[in-house]
Amino acid sequence: MTDRVLVVGSDAESYLQGQLSQDVAGMVAGDARWSFVLAPNGHIDAFVRVHRVGAEEFALDVESGFGDQLLARLTRFLLRTKAEVTLVPGGGEAFAPDDRTRIELGIPSMATDIDDRTVPAETGWVTDAVSFTKGCYTGQELVARMDSRVAEPPRRLGRIAATTPLEPGATVVVAGAEVGVVTSAAGDIGLGYLKRGAALEGDAEAGGAPVRLRGPVGA
Repeated sequence: MTDRVLVVGSDAESYLQGQLSQDVAGMVAGDARWSFVLAPNGHIDAFVRVHRVGAEEFALDVESGFGDQLLARLTRFLLRTKAEVTLVPGGGEAFAPDDRTRIELGIPSMATDIDDRTVPAETGWVTDAVSFTKGCYTGQELVARMDSRVAEPPRRLGRIAATTPLEPGATVVVAGAEVGVVTSAAGDIGLGYLKRGAALEGDAEAGGAPVRLRGPVGA
């Protein structure tokens, strides 16, 4: 399940255009797009699915349990703005029917795959969730700088396959060197962050068991 945050009012579009990485002004009623909500330093505050409900109404779906965090983040910058922001716990549309499907789709979990130091480029979702043609928004500087310099992020979220159940927190080892950690798992598949410079495909170990690295999310 997901929580839903509603943003309603005559300034809803302009406000969200300055707060989300996605171009909400280019959306028509019924459209839904992925987006990041960023801190001023460019780190991820929330990963959301934004729906345009109408001319003055948007709905932002976020992983269940993180609605209060998203509400607080959006309310913090809501100054002299003709828009109301409200939370509907459990009122959003699920990103995937189950955790295994989420992992297969490479959708990062706020609970396990994103923390207060994660930046968009690490997740593999910049292409789908960031607009480089819209105006300024909170946290844009880091995203734009990494894109313009074609800089590799410090780590990348990658896909992992195993023949035995994976465990979140298991250390990923390639050729005897620790290169990352499993962050999400559902049976024999998982997601994990791998350090810059580490192989993203090929044989490895996780928690001492053999695994196969299947490339980065978003590739």
